[in-house]
Amino acid sequence: MKVLLVEDDKLLGKSLKEFLESEGFITDWVWDPREVLDLLEVKAYDVIVLDLMMPHVRGEDLIKRIRERDKETPILVLTAKRRIEDKRTCFELGADDYLSKPFEMEELILRIKALYRRRNPYDVVVIGNVEVCLSKEVVKVDGKIVPLSKKDWLIVKLLVENRGTYVSQEKILNYVWGDEPVGEDVVRAHIKSLRKLFPKGFIQTMRGRGYKVG
Repeated sequence: MKVLLVEDDKLLGKSLKEFLESEGFITDWVWDPREVLDLLEVKAYDVIVLDLMMPHVRGEDLIKRIRERDKETPILVLTAKRRIEDKRTCFELGADDYLSKPFEMEELILRIKALYRRRNPYDVVVIGNVEVCLSKEVVKVDGKIVPLSKKDWLIVKLLVENRGTYVSQEKILNYVWGDEPVGEDVVRAHIKSLRKLFPKGFIQTMRGRGYKVG
């Protein structure tokens, strides 16, 4: 699962990023909220965790601007504000959940997972003799578990979540490798390796459009 963490407190942000990654989440941390919208133009996330009280951009305004571009990605608000009026404003602007500071790290994890399940109600996807469990990050072919590296899993997950439509190499690069200096040849190499693990025709290619599963 990929999480975008928006937190201007560098000590708290560092702690949250380290904890999320220790729980298996791939986490991008942004401490300047002015960078968020540009980042969302090139990267896709499963959940956005957003501090409400930040410099330069009001958290409420950022939620509104995110929702103008992205109606789907769940937003979890972190804040010391506890008034019902503040919560109502966030929810009306498009936030999906609200966690008051201070909070237990375990509760944060539980809420992130709940938001992910809500967005992906069909947790187990079956395509022919391939079974993909999104929450457990498990792939089976003919009932047998297929061992995948973290990056291979992210490629499969992205293709499965967009099943039926082609996913471009650029989108795969941004989702899986982020800012790492790699080229499209790396994507092609991973796809080639993945094809050996799945039934023939499971991963399809269309030149100029990308890849899809089906």
